[in-house]
Amino acid sequence: MSSPEDSMDSEDPVESLVLHTTDNHVAQLTLNRPDSLNAITPDLRELLIRKLQDASADPDVRAVVLTGAGRGFCTGADLRGGAGSGERIAGDVARTIRRGAQRLIAAVLDCEKPVIAAVNGTAAGLGAHLALACDLVLAAESARFIEVFVRRGLVPDGGGAYLLPRLVGPQRAKELMFFGDALPATDAERLGLVNRVVPEHALEKTARDWAARLAAGPTRALALTKQLVNASLDADRAAAFAAEATAQEINMTTADAREGVGSFVERREPRYHGR
Repeated sequence: MSSPEDSMDSEDPVESLVLHTTDNHVAQLTLNRPDSLNAITPDLRELLIRKLQDASADPDVRAVVLTGAGRGFCTGADLRGGAGSGERIAGDVARTIRRGAQRLIAAVLDCEKPVIAAVNGTAAGLGAHLALACDLVLAAESARFIEVFVRRGLVPDGGGAYLLPRLVGPQRAKELMFFGDALPATDAERLGLVNRVVPEHALEKTARDWAARLAAGPTRALALTKQLVNASLDADRAAAFAAEATAQEINMTTADAREGVGSFVERREPRYHGR
């Protein structure tokens, strides 16, 4: 994928932490700290949040692929800055989590475009939650998911205790979080954490193909569907049904909805434009 705004050509070292290309209405965001297995620094986190927000707001972007450079997806937050030392004031840690890891996960969940994670290696800690917050998860056969927090004597952050029980149920979530064992991609697929496991050489093409299908779809309908599914996990039936009716009302004002109905009546393939 290539684009004039490709940050690989940027001279700003912060901008180079997330490589960004856009092609055929698909934005690819690549975490670019391969020497540290793409561990997340504050600069990388803030840049990725901004890129996701930009993709969400850009009408020319209709799908997003998130992956990592090198042999790993993301090993979580970079703790080499001395996070375990120094004096703290009550509330500092909670503020840091709210403003940091939770904002990052929220940026994925709130993105109005479908986000595909292409997990090309280890996804640990916050890196695992970053992948699992995506709408669809593809994993290479070598990928592993690790709830690493217990190994460091830490409580899971980045929405892990919110995401995992909703994906695999509370008992499985506790097993993953209590033991911190590495979960191979095939086992992650069996548990429902991963949509599909593919050979390493096929990961990029599969992600590209899935993203192209999404980018050719009715963008607003997909955004509203994403919102309905995410919200349904926390809503009672009355609230979920009300949200569904509202989403239908909003979507029927779009050109893509009119095209979808018109193409059905005219017995032809629809041509969606994301409007």
